[in-house]
Amino acid sequence: MTKHWKPLVALAAIAWAAMGAAAPAHAESLTLASPDGKITVTVSDDGGQATYAVSFEGEEVIAPSRLGMLFADHHGFERDLAIAGSTRASKDSTWEQPWGERWLVRDQHNELAVTFRSATGPERQMTVRFRAFDTGVGFRYELPEQAALTGDIAIVEELTQFAVGEQTTMWYTPSDEFNRYEYVTRTAPAGKVDDAHTPATFRQASGVHFAIHEAALVDYSAMSLGALRPGTFEARLRSWQGGPKVKTRAPFKSPWRTIQIAREAVGLINSDIILNLNEPNALGDVSWVEPGKYVGIWWAMHIRDRSWGRDGIHGATTAETKRYIDFAAEHGFAGVLVEGWNIGWDGDWFNNGDLFRFTEPMPDFDLAELGRYAQAKGVRLIGHHETSANISNYESQTEAAFDLYRKVGVAQVKTGYVADAGDVVRVDENGVRRYEWHDSQFMVGHHLRVVKAAAERQISINAHEPVKDTGLRRTYPNWMTREGARGMEFNAWGSPPNPPSHVPMLAFTRMLAGPMDFTPGIFDLRPNERPPVRADIPRGDPANRPQTTLAKQLALYVVLYSPLQMAADLPENYEARMDAFQFIKDVEADWEESIALAGEVGEFVAFARQGRKSKEWFLGAVTDEEARDLVLPLSFLEPGQKYRAQIYRDGPDAHWDSNPYDLVIEEKIVTGGESFAVRLAASGGVAVRFLPLDR
Repeated sequence: MTKHWKPLVALAAIAWAAMGAAAPAHAESLTLASPDGKITVTVSDDGGQATYAVSFEGEEVIAPSRLGMLFADHHGFERDLAIAGSTRASKDSTWEQPWGERWLVRDQHNELAVTFRSATGPERQMTVRFRAFDTGVGFRYELPEQAALTGDIAIVEELTQFAVGEQTTMWYTPSDEFNRYEYVTRTAPAGKVDDAHTPATFRQASGVHFAIHEAALVDYSAMSLGALRPGTFEARLRSWQGGPKVKTRAPFKSPWRTIQIAREAVGLINSDIILNLNEPNALGDVSWVEPGKYVGIWWAMHIRDRSWGRDGIHGATTAETKRYIDFAAEHGFAGVLVEGWNIGWDGDWFNNGDLFRFTEPMPDFDLAELGRYAQAKGVRLIGHHETSANISNYESQTEAAFDLYRKVGVAQVKTGYVADAGDVVRVDENGVRRYEWHDSQFMVGHHLRVVKAAAERQISINAHEPVKDTGLRRTYPNWMTREGARGMEFNAWGSPPNPPSHVPMLAFTRMLAGPMDFTPGIFDLRPNERPPVRADIPRGDPANRPQTTLAKQLALYVVLYSPLQMAADLPENYEARMDAFQFIKDVEADWEESIALAGEVGEFVAFARQGRKSKEWFLGAVTDEEARDLVLPLSFLEPGQKYRAQIYRDGPDAHWDSNPYDLVIEEKIVTGGESFAVRLAASGGVAVRFLPLDR
């Protein structure tokens, strides 16, 4: 027994004595190893508690930690438990993504399903299924139908613990504050953190990295991490207003709790655990789900060139939308997003989602004509449904709204749920107005209802202010991307804007969950320094601006993955810099393969991705406020093959603050298997396209 087990056993013995019962005379432990043998999971019933521990290359990652559940009206699984049986399995298969970071995904794991049975009280049992991959571990609860769990079940606590250690470095965003997931990532010793959203990323003193998250979040409350004692977190589930955490019935399965593990930070990125723990595609033929790049009437509102409502500078007009459609058609973009097109944007929409009408355009927006015009140009309108998180209002109109979009040729819809956390509106069966959280079981169910209704009409979804990504894009491939972190708009009005470390931080935290619609590609890097379009509508604070170089904006198209990738700036700003804009035109949004080459959390990151259509390779690298020299391996290219590298890099005087536009565009001949050296300016980047030369 290691020293880490002893406190748990001692506490358990005290608890047994307090109950006037003797602790079990025999404790059983089972182990599970990853296919490469580097990761080991140990499961035990020591002291009558269900526990697990995880190690990597002999180093403890998760010290012995508790498992179990408590219910409102049923006996729980917190004590008097013994291992009653187990089964083992292994799998090694490969499946295809219809779109994604890579075409082929290998699912190789070993499995151990452990059944715990109560030793006292009504006989009841739960199974905890563990899967060990070479890049981490997943486990979930499976409760069968049984006499002790009949009728409606209210989960009041999930007892899952993660003992990570007090001094382990942790990167996280808080989970109990008003702005949902939209915070600058924080860094602290785990023992100093009270609560955190997942994915949360950790680094031990030895250098081992790991990240805690969840997969396949269906009909359950989302999990955050709540401090139980310094360095130990417990799964914290979001409650219904005035109710339990989860409402369910047996049999049921929880989402998977995931722990990705790697020696180097980039190993966390080069992992497919989240996708592999989700169910296969449930929609059948999804050839109608189309990745691509888009432009839109969006950034103009954030910098106050246009507005969502009718105040004299309304952006979503027929004429303005045609201008964007023409630009998209000329430069090869697949779609045009239009926000502010429908009734509801006038007035205090933030606090009154009842205003929104999803089938009623503004008088100056001809939806049918624009749908026709876009299709004639080979472009699609991208729809927008802002709900201000009034779910009852939206769900009463969802099907009619999707039917309308289907009629006019809209195949992708951006949904929005702008509201403070805890202010989601649900009107119950008695007409009582209830307020839920964005990551509650209610909202988990709502998002799936929207995705399924959209799929029936061959429409894809890009959710903003969403519930976090847990890999359900595998099961429902029309759920293409989402927000769920601070995006580009914070650089127009944020206080403060996103710092230089933001993107290399996202790569190792939020992006572990899945695609993000970050909306990159801003070319006017000082938008609030321009004169206002109208004297009574002033610009924002000039300090609010993208804290990047122009080269870094280009690199974002490779570094931050989204199958729907926006060129977010205004057409005129691209037309002023067509040489740099060429990279955005050339880069793909759907990938054959993706490889994280190098990086450290919050400092820098470099990716190589191969386009699925062109088979061309692209490279992107970004850094924080520190300028740095990188030497990156070209191991992803065919060894010995020569390529023309089209390079967009920071110039010698580039600096995000003093000289963000210093950009060098050049070509070089490089050879696969060799290395690529480049200097990144402060908050700078590099973007490269590789074209194979004729043999």
